Amino acid sequence: MTTKPQVEWFKEARWGVFCHYLPTPPNNQAGRHLTAEEWNDRVDRFDVEGLASQLEHIGARYFFMTIGQNTGHYCAPNETYDAIVGIRPSKCSQRDLIADLADALAVRGIKLLVYLPSGAPASDSVAMEKLEWEWGYEEEWGKPRKDAAASLSVVVTTEQGTRIAVPQRKLDQRRKGKRLAEFQRKWEAVITEWSLRWGTKVSGWWIDGCYFADEMYRHADEPNFGSFAKSLKAGNPDSIVAFNPGVIVPVISHTEFDDYTAGEISKVFPMRHDRCVDGAQYHTLGYLGSSWGEGSPRFPDEFVIGYTKHVNRSEGVVTWDVPITHEGLIEEPFIRQLKALSESLKSES
Repeated sequence: MTTKPQVEWFKEARWGVFCHYLPTPPNNQAGRHLTAEEWNDRVDRFDVEGLASQLEHIGARYFFMTIGQNTGHYCAPNETYDAIVGIRPSKCSQRDLIADLADALAVRGIKLLVYLPSGAPASDSVAMEKLEWEWGYEEEWGKPRKDAAASLSVVVTTEQGTRIAVPQRKLDQRRKGKRLAEFQRKWEAVITEWSLRWGTKVSGWWIDGCYFADEMYRHADEPNFGSFAKSLKAGNPDSIVAFNPGVIVPVISHTEFDDYTAGEISKVFPMRHDRCVDGAQYHTLGYLGSSWGEGSPRFPDEFVIGYTKHVNRSEGVVTWDVPITHEGLIEEPFIRQLKALSESLKSES
């Protein structure tokens, strides 16, 4: 099986950079208290030229940027979202940071891709209600699991089947089994507006949290994976998309609508010897800090270089997540590490 033609540029790029630009790092939900005024002030101060210069300096050929995540703050306007959710003043920024960043990157030959969760912002109860979103597990989102002993000998259902087990991982938690079709239609409308707004400025999407694929997306009728992908590509049919099933090793393709694998990894770095995974371009996304979007470098340069080269040798692609400041700049220790990666890869070209 071969990959799709629109991923050729991605394969040739070999590696790139990802940043979680959020009120606070992903594991810290304190940012949900940031006011719309404070968020707009922060987005207005984002230095797109400075970031673009950094990425040019390290030799990155593409960059992933979060539109938003769980707090309900987004770094671009969206009238559809505002009309549905009704929060005033809006937590969608007045500045279209995605468009401004895309312009700054384009003159340097760097492509922009964007990140968005598959669900509503889980720390914003108003948005969740208006969008008709529910977390798909019986246990509340973000809450610690009950003692496992209390759940002994329960029936758990995963995408691998139904069995008797003690829930220990996210895949083993009991699921509600809801399709959430109305939510999906609303979320697709929100995404379609952004996609049409940006057009070819955005070259791809990375959709997080597609944990409930059987319930929500694996259907012959819409809404499904197909309609979801259609909304993402509304403004740019050649954009590449990936749907993230979570940390799964070996890396899998979650759906035939994946152009590349989401490839989220954390503490285990899989080996790979083929470019293609069920028709999708092989790709991994890992973090260089202590966690997503925060901390100091956790690896020596030699590991980052060696793992990237390993994946590249099979024509795979590696993306590295690094922290970013409120002003939109990558912290210097990571610039040094990514520059070392770039120089080492150049020496082999």
